[in-house]
Amino acid sequence: MSTGPDPTSQSKTVNGQVETVIMVDGLEKHFSARGKVVNAVAGLSFSVNEGEIYGLLGPNGAGKTTTMRMLTTLLPIDAGQAIVAGVDVAARPAEVRRHIGYVSQAGGADSSATGRENLALQGALYGMSRSELTTRVPEVLELFDLGELADRRVKTYSGGQRRRLDVSLGIVHSPKVLFLDEPSTGLDPQNRANLWTHIRSLATAGTTVVLTTHYLEEADSLCDRVVIVDHGRIVAKGTPAQLKAEVPGTTVTLQVVDPARAAETLRHMSEIKDFVINENDLRVHISGGTAVVPDLLRTLTTADISISSLSLTEPSLDDVFLAATGRSLRDTTAAESSGRIHR
Repeated sequence: MSTGPDPTSQSKTVNGQVETVIMVDGLEKHFSARGKVVNAVAGLSFSVNEGEIYGLLGPNGAGKTTTMRMLTTLLPIDAGQAIVAGVDVAARPAEVRRHIGYVSQAGGADSSATGRENLALQGALYGMSRSELTTRVPEVLELFDLGELADRRVKTYSGGQRRRLDVSLGIVHSPKVLFLDEPSTGLDPQNRANLWTHIRSLATAGTTVVLTTHYLEEADSLCDRVVIVDHGRIVAKGTPAQLKAEVPGTTVTLQVVDPARAAETLRHMSEIKDFVINENDLRVHISGGTAVVPDLLRTLTTADISISSLSLTEPSLDDVFLAATGRSLRDTTAAESSGRIHR
């Protein structure tokens, strides 16, 4: 997996050159826990170009939120350098804040106020005049399909409506860069897809968007480029298509009664690269394409192992993570979600 410079992007250009909006070099953050030093972020380096949707993908605790908090001046940087919108984050944090919008996992709307009141207050805090707000607030309400809800108290909003309001609060002052921390967590598939549409429209209009996510589908569908983080380190980066193309082979998912026995039965086959066991499912990563599948089925049948279902998939971002770490991102995230503590 490539973790070095990634020159490809779908960003805008200035005089034929790609404009870099964010440059991160050797970023580090350390915490003390029970007398030990925890390296939450251990030397991250990446760049983001204008107009991109750039994703930080990884399991809970990987260091995504900590990275975002440093880039948005909410946490001090222990080592390395970060430049956001042409400004050194550590040296001039107040200036950085004038160029960015930030939407946390928890959001920031006042439930007792209306959507319109929330937007007007947010804009005023950024120094917008009353005449500017008179024009801008209705624009943002319409952009996020909140016009009919504008004068309702936020506590009456649905989860999807409230999340759209959270994002609108982050862009009311027209920032150059918008940071979104786990923007669609807790949303149902329909509201998630709706939010993705609005985020895409922001990038199309020229806003650079940086988001953290542990949803594979979100990173694959929404992001122009991603950096995959594990234990505070980059394990892969590039466009989703590039990263998936670097993983050869096909994944066969089998539903069997005893996946551990099935894995042991298939272990001798040279075409099998690795296994992932999840309850009654066995995911087998094979080289050689679908031509291997008949031999695989014959081997299991001979061993009297019954197969309830079988499916074939091409490489995914989960396979990218698996190839880089030896673990499934999907399974790791599910196992860690019970605590819901993100770093």
